[in-house]
Amino acid sequence: MGKIEINGAETVVPPHAPPKMELNEEDRSKDAFFGQLAEIAEAMIARHGKEFAMGTLLLSAKFIAEGKPLSNRQDGGHDNSRDAKPA
Repeated sequence: MGKIEINGAETVVPPHAPPKMELNEEDRSKDAFFGQLAEIAEAMIARHGKEFAMGTLLLSAKFIAEGKPLSNRQDGGHDNSRDAKPA
């Protein structure tokens, strides 16, 4: 491996990037969900700010860990993510 010295710090640089592997069906599915989650997070940030988005995602993770339901379908299942307004 090559080494680069920047301002007295030594950084190890790999000789080449790892080969790109073909994703299996499960990995493609996970990537698709991550893309959907990113879109939702961006919409929450645009409408309510970063703190709200982070808090919502953390609370969702807590609910998943505790086995609590994540949605309340009494609201008719309205998708607010498309109602985003610029901050």
